[in-house]
Amino acid sequence: MTQDAEGPAGPLPAPVRLRVLALAAEALGAMPLDDVPNGLKAVARFAPAKRARTGATPLAAAVEKDLVFRQQVAARLAEREPDLAAAVADGGTVATVEPVEVAAAAYLLRPPGWVELLDRSIEAIARDERAGQDAEVASAVDQLQEQLAAVRSQARTDLDRAREEATAARREVADLRRQLRLSTDAAHQAEVTAREATAAAGQARTEAAGQVAAAEQELRRLRSRLTDAQAVVEGARKAAREGRAGNELRLRLLLDTVLDAAAGLRRELALPPVSGSPADAVRPGGGEPAAGAAVATRAQDHDDPARLEQLLLLPKVHLVVDGYNVTKSGYGTLPLETQRTRLVGALGTLTARLGAEVTCVFDGATVEVPVGVPVPRGVRVLFSAAGETADELIRRLVRAEPRGRPVVVVSSDREVMDGVAAAGAWTAAAVALLRRLDRG
Repeated sequence: MTQDAEGPAGPLPAPVRLRVLALAAEALGAMPLDDVPNGLKAVARFAPAKRARTGATPLAAAVEKDLVFRQQVAARLAEREPDLAAAVADGGTVATVEPVEVAAAAYLLRPPGWVELLDRSIEAIARDERAGQDAEVASAVDQLQEQLAAVRSQARTDLDRAREEATAARREVADLRRQLRLSTDAAHQAEVTAREATAAAGQARTEAAGQVAAAEQELRRLRSRLTDAQAVVEGARKAAREGRAGNELRLRLLLDTVLDAAAGLRRELALPPVSGSPADAVRPGGGEPAAGAAVATRAQDHDDPARLEQLLLLPKVHLVVDGYNVTKSGYGTLPLETQRTRLVGALGTLTARLGAEVTCVFDGATVEVPVGVPVPRGVRVLFSAAGETADELIRRLVRAEPRGRPVVVVSSDREVMDGVAAAGAWTAAAVALLRRLDRG
């Protein structure tokens, strides 16, 4: 079941979809036949237990596309669950209600902000599922640890038993040896008795050797079982490591969700932007601003528009463009006025899409009167004063920015690029900006 144009993209989770279908089927069964949509008249004749299951496809289509039917389903839900409907209308949740119920109510009632409430409920459902999976993993680890403890206990018991049997065998051998010595001392009295005693001693030694061999075999078996137990422990440790890796991935996804939610909260609260910019204080021909350091540049392909795109997505980025250097690289055959108008207009489209601060600097040393350039919203256009080049004005703009703010300078002039890079700005070639502007 997909969302309408005002809702988030993607299908509803299966539990939420099943709950919406159940509510729709229940409401359909309570409607007069004249109020039932044409596509659901056959479904309305089904038994209540079969209505949501057999008529799932037409019910889902009616809830999604038929506004009147969805409102009828929502009205019946509001009558049955007034507390839940009131909480959803206020954008909150009921602590004792499952997230699936809240998500289904938000999807049907659709009060202001229902999409955010639906997303929070879906996130809570996913979080509960992850918690259940984590509990299963923890239970499996506990079971493996219990099995390992049992194996170790059995191994110790078997080893102790083998040691006791070996000790008993050694004692028996010692007793037989004492008997043999006594028989030998009495050999002159009873030769027959001595032979019998000798035979008995030999038999005892054979039995003792058999017992020792059996004990050694049992010991080898116990060592094999211990090796198997160690393999089980290693498997449990590996499973635990994989579980931790899954938890770290979920934490990263949660962090990304929190960051996106913070951006949405800023838009929802309509927080005003910061008033003014350090570049507003830079005037053509003016003095040097207070020195600042920006982030260090990195050795990447300056002609790559994808790299420039990534730089322009940095928070509070300031894009400074070497005007004539860019226009002469892209459309140098046009008159200067046309070059300026075309570049500034394209920069207006770019800043409207990305929201970056943009300053375009033109060399004004040869301009005798102020030049009128249509300036779009969000774009600052500066002409260097007499006796000052556009390169010098660009370097002063970079030095005017505070430490830590990302500044991107677009120019193919090696002297300009080296100068602003030394001041801590990012650099990009003119061809990278032209390719980006061609994409619109």
